[in-house]
Amino acid sequence: MTDNAQAFMPSKDSFQEQVFQGVYGTYTITHSDAIEVQRYRIALLVCGVAFSAGLMQWLVQGPTWAWLWLIPMAIGLGLALNWIHIYLRPLHLALQVFWALGCLGALLLALRVGGGERMLSSLAEQPLWTWAVGPLFAALTGVGFKEFFCFRRPEAIGLTLLIPIALVGHLSSLLNEATVIGLLSSSALLLVILALRKFGMEAAADVGDKSVFAYLNSQQSAEAL
Repeated sequence: MTDNAQAFMPSKDSFQEQVFQGVYGTYTITHSDAIEVQRYRIALLVCGVAFSAGLMQWLVQGPTWAWLWLIPMAIGLGLALNWIHIYLRPLHLALQVFWALGCLGALLLALRVGGGERMLSSLAEQPLWTWAVGPLFAALTGVGFKEFFCFRRPEAIGLTLLIPIALVGHLSSLLNEATVIGLLSSSALLLVILALRKFGMEAAADVGDKSVFAYLNSQQSAEAL
């Protein structure tokens, strides 16, 4: 494996496990943890780049083919939600449910308006369709909130606030199309910045306190008995 590849996916031979003291005991950051963290960061970056590219194409060439970028965006977000470390399982599950509902809503929108080519223009012309794709962006907002809650990154709070403002503004017709696209473009750029900055962090930062996860699991097991 090359040095560049190792920077993204550390090899098992070169990785050294780290032991930390958590709230409920010691825990170890394993090679598997490090791989999951890198996959999460790459998936988040793919989501951000696709989000940005789709909006840029909309601004330059119109919405007809910009919808294609929704596919890698949704895939990237779905994978990120698979590998994200959220120890509150109901919250993690809720974000995944929002993602699934948003994907189904986008598919329904495409079928209802006669194909993907009409998706974004129909969404712009009929704000009520925001309810269909809104859950997808709610899941993305949840990721932004998690990142701000854990790391206090300014780009994370910007991402968390701008997406809901844009969608609610469009749904209520309080904001015009240019303002909505401007807010979404800003949030997409912040997502790319957020993802890129995460590659300089230790894997342990994204994994968090695994002793909390072990404790919650033991509590759930005890309640099940």
